[in-house]
Amino acid sequence: MASAPLVSVIVPNYNYGHVLAQCLNAVKAQTYSPLEIICVDDCSTDDSVRVARSLGVRVISTPRNSGVSVARNLGAAHARGDVLFFLDSDVALAPDAVASAVALLSSDPRIGAVCGNYEPVPLNRDSLVKEYRTLYRHYWYRVAEGPITGFLPVAIIAIPAAVWAEVGPWNPALLQTEGADVGERLTDRYEVRLTSAVRGRHDDDATVRVALRKVFTRTRLHVPFFLQRRYAAGVVGSPESAASLAAALTVATLPVPLAGAAWTVVPALMFAAFLGVDRRMYRFVFATRNPAFGLFFVGMHFLTNLTIAAGAGVGIVQWLTSRSFRRLYAKAPA
Repeated sequence: MASAPLVSVIVPNYNYGHVLAQCLNAVKAQTYSPLEIICVDDCSTDDSVRVARSLGVRVISTPRNSGVSVARNLGAAHARGDVLFFLDSDVALAPDAVASAVALLSSDPRIGAVCGNYEPVPLNRDSLVKEYRTLYRHYWYRVAEGPITGFLPVAIIAIPAAVWAEVGPWNPALLQTEGADVGERLTDRYEVRLTSAVRGRHDDDATVRVALRKVFTRTRLHVPFFLQRRYAAGVVGSPESAASLAAALTVATLPVPLAGAAWTVVPALMFAAFLGVDRRMYRFVFATRNPAFGLFFVGMHFLTNLTIAAGAGVGIVQWLTSRSFRRLYAKAPA
């Protein structure tokens, strides 16, 4: 990659017409050249195709609605670039994002992929839930910057085409776990870098119901995947797991004070443990936002961790009782 490589930006899309123009215009505004844009529409029922074509962007459509992995694979099959830059259609890149990704890939042949971070504010600032989700992920991606293993953040990821020929494709049988699957194959052979030098503004989930439903589903579906992978211990020992356990214990011990006022200390201690796990994050939030939002953030984070605990519990039960669940999500062939 001594000369400027052609970068193929692959944008899978399904019914994100309301933000697709923001995403594609940000790609068109990149400081990097040469660059091609491929929008892969997964049979949207909104005006996504019209939006993309009105901006002069090449659109490829899947034969039927098949999921983001199929869309990404189709885009990669049509890409001409030396670097494949997979970008979710609800993310608007910073102007130098592609240039920064190419520079990092060029700096060391051992680097097989570069994953980007979200900006601390959402693409469209019209929901407190979006503000929470975006700031939370921004913080933890920033903390995790550098070489990473395990689950792969896939909303913003650049991979040399030669590397993708070795580790691809995205597995369409793995719903919501395709990032962990590709991440495992990548980190077996290459270094994967997470960096805020490559960044974009994300239009995250706008309502509590949608956000928590997605958290529950993703957690449940990751259970069988991680139970069989060698880095499962790292997941179980993560701050997110500890916070989820503390949140669940807080709720579980709420009836304890019925045995006497003195027992009120038990759920209070559990909640204190929940706060203690992420104390550095809370300091960051209160330092960068107003106190009212900080309190909202803590409340949303408590609900999110309760949902993670519930999703993990249901996933474990399904893993133990359902052979089809284990077969579908734990050992689906790539």
